[in-house]
Amino acid sequence: MKNPLSAEILSVGTELLLGNTTNTDAKDISVYLSELGINVFYHTVVGDNPERLKSAVSIARNRADIIITTGGLGPTCDDLTKQVLASAFGLELIFHEELAEEMRRYFRETIGTNSMTENNLQQAYLPEGCTIFHNEWGTAPGCAFESDGVHVIMLPGPPRECNAMFKTCAEPYLRALSDDVIFSRNLHIVGRGESSVEQQLRPMMSELTNPTLAPYAKEGELMLRVTAKAKTAAEAEALTLPVVERLKAELGDVIYGIDAESLEQVVLERLKEGSMKLCTAESCTGGMIAKRITDLKGASEVFLGGAVTYSEESKIKVLGVDPSTIAAHGVVSIETAMEMAECARELFGADIALSTTGLAGPEGDGSHPVGTVFVALATESETYITQLSGGFGRSRVRNFASSCALDMARRYLEGLPVIVEYFKK
Repeated sequence: MKNPLSAEILSVGTELLLGNTTNTDAKDISVYLSELGINVFYHTVVGDNPERLKSAVSIARNRADIIITTGGLGPTCDDLTKQVLASAFGLELIFHEELAEEMRRYFRETIGTNSMTENNLQQAYLPEGCTIFHNEWGTAPGCAFESDGVHVIMLPGPPRECNAMFKTCAEPYLRALSDDVIFSRNLHIVGRGESSVEQQLRPMMSELTNPTLAPYAKEGELMLRVTAKAKTAAEAEALTLPVVERLKAELGDVIYGIDAESLEQVVLERLKEGSMKLCTAESCTGGMIAKRITDLKGASEVFLGGAVTYSEESKIKVLGVDPSTIAAHGVVSIETAMEMAECARELFGADIALSTTGLAGPEGDGSHPVGTVFVALATESETYITQLSGGFGRSRVRNFASSCALDMARRYLEGLPVIVEYFKK
């Protein structure tokens, strides 16, 4: 079977329909499939009802090359995915003693008990002739089979198990369906809107066939994926190189990384390279910059600390901002943001400090509209300041402000112009 293949993700579980559980499995699998060059045309969510699930499978098999199910593989009476899928494709369920023994061992070694209820053995039944996906992260095994030209992959519902089983088991199975190898490069951008970048790159995207170029909007960021297909990984990678170079020439230093884990990871690496220390003074971002850095391994090598000074009083008492600065200019101002960063740098003894003060919403202050944020970067010799604007909603304002602050640090550490005009649509 050749690419491009089409897939439908069929998520099973009444808890998903009720909103008690967020369907992160479908989101994650869609990302993985796009990296394999497989098109996802449909997401379907079905409750724990055999008739409705049977109907959903009937629809999916007529419009997709691949059906991927998540959930419904457990030991309880409402875990019916295997039974319904096997029946829909005319397959018998076969008991696998080796899977039963894996479950007993999991209960014995991981849970610490020799007492496993009999209903767990339901999980050892799989459709005849299937490829077994052994579950090293839980008890419910998954599987894959092909029938009437449709490939069916069944994965457990818990995200930790679903993600691990997809990468370990389902991905190699799917790669084997195509004679071609897919290779992608991801270019990460901060400070430019999707519509602006898409308009700039539209001629390039229109002319490309292999590799292809596609933008993916993220919160406060944008990712460009260059995907090539060839007989070998080396050939596919070679096809992406000229396009990546064109994009670097076209977009310049708004690209903060290629195949980078995150903006904060890039900042952490640059700080390490320069043997420099960072601190933060945050108001409207509420500690988000500090969290993003300290979520990373090795943050203690470069991050000295941060202060969340949300009130006017805390800016004065904790950081040492001059009361006359606030009295003259207000807490949401260029002057206060700059002084917050300068005071924090002195307080923590850091090489550079980042600060934020602004209006995340839902109300303004009478002088500035909602979405106004001042972000400052203080160094030993100079303090840089930029103003962000836009009523994107409280969460988006905070996320975007933290990204812009980290990007200012990245720019300074890489010797680039620190002040740019962020987020031009």
